[in-house]
Amino acid sequence: MAGHSKWKQIKHQKGATDAKRGQLFTKLAREIAVAAREGGPSIEGNYRLRLAVQKARDSNMPTENVERAIKRGAGGEGGEVLEEVMYEGYGPGGVALMLSALTSNRKRTVGEIRAALTRAGGSLGESGCVAWNFDAKGVIALESDKEKAEDVALLAIDAGADDVKVDDGFVEVYTSSANLERVRKALEDQGVKVASAELSMVPKASVTVNAKEAEQTLRLLDSLEELDDVSKVYSNADFPDAVLEQYQRAG
Repeated sequence: MAGHSKWKQIKHQKGATDAKRGQLFTKLAREIAVAAREGGPSIEGNYRLRLAVQKARDSNMPTENVERAIKRGAGGEGGEVLEEVMYEGYGPGGVALMLSALTSNRKRTVGEIRAALTRAGGSLGESGCVAWNFDAKGVIALESDKEKAEDVALLAIDAGADDVKVDDGFVEVYTSSANLERVRKALEDQGVKVASAELSMVPKASVTVNAKEAEQTLRLLDSLEELDDVSKVYSNADFPDAVLEQYQRAG
């Protein structure tokens, strides 16, 4: 899974300077609005909203944008009615894909996803075709010097993490969904800087792809994430380091 974790690290680094920050804020606002609609506008009393708002803060989303999204979701402002849908499919080399979408038009969304998959040599699958290979987990990305990464990993285990992966100074902490907030707070209380913390779909088993398939898959993941209705993309691809380094240099 080293190549999988490193891909997430690169995506985080690229996202911090991405020219499409406006699109990111739009997607974060939609997540906040849906959470507020489903569970109410109280951040303290709405676990899902609390996570969505924290994710927005991690991405440096302006406070006024967050407040506006909460009001819109709770009925304070007008807006489109969004529906949550999970799509499943396959990419190059049999890579399993799961896509979380927030959409006001299922027909439009499935058409855009199918087109992106088809162009990359993949395909849209039936519900349940790959979901069995993913577990819902809390995932915390930590910033650390290479020399201190192992110490940070031990702190995470002591805080109640289920598993920790260290790759070139990048620390990825896995928790149960219920423990995500508790582990994050425990780490921050120890002075550990959290880059991001979110609920995710983590693959039980990864697929190692060759250089050609890896390049095709990376392009596909980018194209899927750029779709307006797609909020999150998960895969079980394990990428070769050389391909990831080239991808990172490409900017």
